[in-house]
Amino acid sequence: MANLKTTNKKTKAQSMGMHTEVLTGRTQQKFFNPDEGENFFYFGAHDVDFNKRTELDVKDLDCKQANQKIDELMSKGYGTIVIKNPQGKHSLGVGILNKLNLIFEGSLGYFGVGSIDGPIVRVNGRVGWSCAENMMAGKVVIEKNAGSCFGAAIRGGDLICKGSVGARTGIDQKGGSIIVGGDAGAFTGFMMQRGRIVILGDVGINLGDSMYDGTIYVGGKIGSFGSDAVEAPMTKNDIDWLTRKLKVAEIGNDFDVTKMTKIVAGKKLWNYDALEPTEKKGAI
Repeated sequence: MANLKTTNKKTKAQSMGMHTEVLTGRTQQKFFNPDEGENFFYFGAHDVDFNKRTELDVKDLDCKQANQKIDELMSKGYGTIVIKNPQGKHSLGVGILNKLNLIFEGSLGYFGVGSIDGPIVRVNGRVGWSCAENMMAGKVVIEKNAGSCFGAAIRGGDLICKGSVGARTGIDQKGGSIIVGGDAGAFTGFMMQRGRIVILGDVGINLGDSMYDGTIYVGGKIGSFGSDAVEAPMTKNDIDWLTRKLKVAEIGNDFDVTKMTKIVAGKKLWNYDALEPTEKKGAI
């Protein structure tokens, strides 16, 4: 296991509450050579043209059939696909490891657009539980509301909900950004490890409970702080980043980000491994 190592020298990202964990030995950070760009694509990924547009009516298709049709259209070079009549079906648009403009004209059920890496998705309605779970990269915009576990375990990309979201938003988040224009439920940021969550409205109880790292910004009222979640001072870097991010997200145009509350990990739980040998001995 890598050992924690402290340092007084902070990068810009660290001053904003990101990557505050410095590891010796094995690390999660990876650096790529831009000359190896041809290796950044998944095996079987399709070469698509964003200007080549088509529509797909999934009213009479189940989720497996609909997802297969999306893949077939990408294989034909379609880079913009409009899904008609999603009708709240579950697991639509999952597992897309390709560049793609994907537009849903309606609402999705549970696990919509999960495990994606690269596409830009817009949902003109609502989404159910666990939208964009395990998202790696790309951008997802929800025009209305979202259910619980919004952005569970995401690792990268931008996940945006212009309405309100349910409980456990950003649970086990490992990277990327989650931006919510309305309110969020209880346990938002639960067990968060990296990344940033922005909530313009109010948040329920136990915000950031057991968060290990990352940053949460809240514009409204906070029900209560969770275990090891503490308030931190806003910096110029925070304000600049929030201003840029909200503008790109096309949300909160008149919102005063300087009045937001910043929440980070208190890091009292970072030393829990020190007790592990004793606990194992006691168990034996």
